[in-house]
Amino acid sequence: MERSATVDRTLGFTSGGHGEERVMADLEASEIRELIEPLRVPPGGTVDLPKDFDPDYKAGFLHKHDGKQLLKRGVELLTEYQARLAAQDTCGLLVVLQAMDAGGKDGTIKHVMSGVNPQGVTVHSFKVPSAAELSHDYLWRYAQCAPSRGEIAIFNRSHYEEVLVVRVHPENLDRQRLPSSARDDGIWHRRYREINDWERYLGDNGFRVVKILLNISKDEQRLRFLKRLDRPDKNWKFSSADVIERGYWDDYQSAFSQMLSHTSTAWAPWYVVPADHKWFARICASAVIANALIELDPHYPEVSKSAQRELAKARKALEAEAPPG
Repeated sequence: MERSATVDRTLGFTSGGHGEERVMADLEASEIRELIEPLRVPPGGTVDLPKDFDPDYKAGFLHKHDGKQLLKRGVELLTEYQARLAAQDTCGLLVVLQAMDAGGKDGTIKHVMSGVNPQGVTVHSFKVPSAAELSHDYLWRYAQCAPSRGEIAIFNRSHYEEVLVVRVHPENLDRQRLPSSARDDGIWHRRYREINDWERYLGDNGFRVVKILLNISKDEQRLRFLKRLDRPDKNWKFSSADVIERGYWDDYQSAFSQMLSHTSTAWAPWYVVPADHKWFARICASAVIANALIELDPHYPEVSKSAQRELAKARKALEAEAPPG
């Protein structure tokens, strides 16, 4: 990804200027779209993840000290639109987060969603499926956690594990007890189609789906694993299985490339967020989610004239109870 004049304008930078002066404070919807457009996977395109998206990209004119103000503005936008979404109670938003281990999913959720009302947001982390979950179709457990109207649901890992981990380790299909007719060579393309259809179904019913891949490099993952080993307060995050999975790096990159190529759609696009720099990844993630909410365009409900009269009566009654003086 190369720096462009479009991205310069989007973030409020001018040649030779200072980012702190005007960063994201007056971003409009069109400007947010310009910021995230280089990260969007065009529907119908073919993706080679290692070649097409640079995990180290951070828009060369940006520096880490700009990040706090940028993220602050992004969180403000999310807070405002999430309040409207909850008040309107008509639509919902599903945010899908995928990444390799140590890709920054937990930190992104913590920082990006820091200002929203926790009553309007649910976070679901999908681990190894239980026996009960395996008794159903592979999308069943994810459908149980889809957002309610007025709500944002975040999938920390998601239904895409079914075409990532399961594809890299096809022995997992044995636990799903599929009929032999469902385990032929076309299984992955069927799953892409089924996932696309399910996401379209959600969209047709008022639930927007937006998908973020936090794209981390192999060396940055190695450094983050070492930090988990070196810091006692991070030891709990490390598992020896993480190193074993790291040995399948190229297989995962291929699986991600296939996933992006087949499941980025007009109704549920993928955004590949560079994740080697956590501060930049969080800025981009906040912009992607804010853009989805802006496109939903929720509004506070209008109060009818009769309801306004009732409010006026209530005000008079409360004012009449005021103590003397």
